[in-house]
Amino acid sequence: MPLVAEISATGCVRAFSCPSSDTTPQSSIDWSQQQHTMTDDSTATTTVKLAVLIDADNAQPSRVNYLLAEIAKYGTAFVKRAYGDWTGTSLKGWKDKLLECSIQPVQQFAYTTGKNATDAAMVIDAMDLLYSGRFDGFCIVSSDSDFTRLASRIRESGLVVYGCGERKTPRPFVTACDKFIYVENLVPAAVGGDVAAAVGAFDPVRAHPRDPDEMQVQMPQQQQQPAPALRVDTDVAAGLVRDAIIALSDADGFANLAGVGSLVTKWYSAFDPRTYGFDKLAHLVQARPEFEVIKRTPRVGKPPVVYARVKSQSSP
Repeated sequence: MPLVAEISATGCVRAFSCPSSDTTPQSSIDWSQQQHTMTDDSTATTTVKLAVLIDADNAQPSRVNYLLAEIAKYGTAFVKRAYGDWTGTSLKGWKDKLLECSIQPVQQFAYTTGKNATDAAMVIDAMDLLYSGRFDGFCIVSSDSDFTRLASRIRESGLVVYGCGERKTPRPFVTACDKFIYVENLVPAAVGGDVAAAVGAFDPVRAHPRDPDEMQVQMPQQQQQPAPALRVDTDVAAGLVRDAIIALSDADGFANLAGVGSLVTKWYSAFDPRTYGFDKLAHLVQARPEFEVIKRTPRVGKPPVVYARVKSQSSP
């Protein structure tokens, strides 16, 4: 039973047992409530800790700034490492970027021609970081399918995996990640026409409306404006969004667009509205005639939430 202290007029302290919690003085502090409040505050400010591992042999230094800016949307990169044989000349373009972006270079000699020792070094370091228990997720920067099993193994441990590579990245590695980011989507059109134009170009004739990975990438022979080409194949994105809206719809047929985007990404980890020429999913949905978009305010003082539904065939 709890003890209650009583101070007499003479200054003596006398302690006695309190048989019931109902007799607790009103001035006592509810520490459980205080602890709960502190826990809520700390949870609200929790930082997602990420480890960024870059296969320098399969990544371009000119895109690193855009890549790190994108990763910052998902968490804080506490570890940034780039792997390769820095004694050779093939990675000389990385030197300035390593210093500018505070990326730690990891030396891995090419012991045998034709064998990529860099991949093995990345895998070993990734497992060491995984078992340290200090991280919430990994970002693997490479267009090499050799990291497919690594991504799967990290996810089996309950951590999130972000992949980042070029459009030539094999499908197994793309689907092994929770989310895969095409670096072409991160480079503004003004940076380089050859890079930006390559973002987009899916061939709508050869693409299956439900299998974005079968879309063919065509490198343009001449520099051209990428925006029109990007918007050609929005039928593919619309099909994915439509299925997600139907799966998440309420009684009125509306679905929270944030939830729709999350579900589509789970189905197809490389989904990104920027692939189709839109900076946000809401803009893509609004541009399609088969969707109806509204905003709902959950309560006073809160920002409106975007919802969408599929229009019925009888709708004008």
